[in-house]
Amino acid sequence: MMRIEISTNPTDKQRNSSHPARSTLWRCATVMALALAANATAILSPALAQNRTDKVIKIGVLNDQSSLYADNAGPGSVVAARMAVEDSGLLAKGWKIDVIAGDHQNKPDIGVSIARQWVDVEKVDVFVDGSNSGVALAVANIVDEKNVVDLNSGAAVSDLTGPACHPTTIQWSYDSYMLSRGTASALTKEGNDTWFFVTVDYTYGASLERDATDVVKANGGKVLGSVKHPLNSTDLASYLLQAQASRAKVIALANGGSDTTNAIKQAGEFGIVAGGQKLAGMLIFINYIPALGLDKAQGLYLTSSYYWDMNDGTRAFSKRFLERHKKTMPTMVHAGVYSSLLHYFKTLEALGGNPHDGRAIVAKMKEMPTDDPLFGKGRILANGRKVHPAYLFQVKTPSESKYPWDFYKLVSTIPAEKAFAPAEKSGCPLMTSK
Repeated sequence: MMRIEISTNPTDKQRNSSHPARSTLWRCATVMALALAANATAILSPALAQNRTDKVIKIGVLNDQSSLYADNAGPGSVVAARMAVEDSGLLAKGWKIDVIAGDHQNKPDIGVSIARQWVDVEKVDVFVDGSNSGVALAVANIVDEKNVVDLNSGAAVSDLTGPACHPTTIQWSYDSYMLSRGTASALTKEGNDTWFFVTVDYTYGASLERDATDVVKANGGKVLGSVKHPLNSTDLASYLLQAQASRAKVIALANGGSDTTNAIKQAGEFGIVAGGQKLAGMLIFINYIPALGLDKAQGLYLTSSYYWDMNDGTRAFSKRFLERHKKTMPTMVHAGVYSSLLHYFKTLEALGGNPHDGRAIVAKMKEMPTDDPLFGKGRILANGRKVHPAYLFQVKTPSESKYPWDFYKLVSTIPAEKAFAPAEKSGCPLMTSK
């Protein structure tokens, strides 16, 4: 760290000078030097700069605002964040809370650049959403370096609370481990014991394929092969034909957004399901169903930690959300933004204000049990993994759907302790350092 040495012991000649202008210049130079030193200390020492508590919060929604994940997260996450601010009650208590949004364009370098700008210039206190696993892992490093808070509800990569965990990150809604424990487990146990993966070629796809493969093998199944496709692909024909030729009983789509919906549509054109193979969407959001059409999506199994029509609490929130967002009922990413911020706000109130110290805030969030109308009761493990029940759903047939957005039927509930990996087995360095 830079040090500025200031002389406060002038020479005898300076001390004994009777020249009033020289004396005045000396005093001014000393005052300016002291001011510069104080300012440098505040800028160069984040720990000292953050040693304050107030009632000011700035929230940064960082996600894909314009591409294949925009409907899963995107502007809807901004709506969810603003609803959480309103419902927290903090504004009426004199808190000042701002929400800003940024589009990382699914590029880690852009995400990192935005993150640095937000903390250093915009003074963002907490990052939410974080959709795209590659971006999420890169941004988590910056968030930890800057000692702010990362509440990630959008990235599926389980490494975020595993080998790549940080004391400033909480992963809220779901991860690749949870998704696999539902869909892959259920289908394999039904006798669908041979699998082939069509996987998006970046961190998220690799994590989802890895975790699902473990589940398939643990249940006596075999993986016959896999093929990787680029992110945001419009033509998946060659990859699907390879999967079809494998004769695997299940073709697992380890991708998301329009990659998944395009794959399902094109699989229909090739008669994959009609030919006896099953499609397993490893990450299905509710906004996919209208995009596909219920007639094409019917029968799909999916695992989710949130569905709008579960109870009175989820219905009330979701209907308010739909009135504002217009496009879709909330996904589990949107629900996670809202839920994680409510817990964050409760934590700051318990701390008596915002200390602007990410590690201290996250440590307190882990101490407090979670409870909200969307995910119910839960807790945050030492590795930063938020745990709650998960649900295996099947998409209804058109005749079973009775009203708008009535798309899912519950197959089974996965208890929290089975839905997510135990912290001690996650590979998180925070566990081994205890």
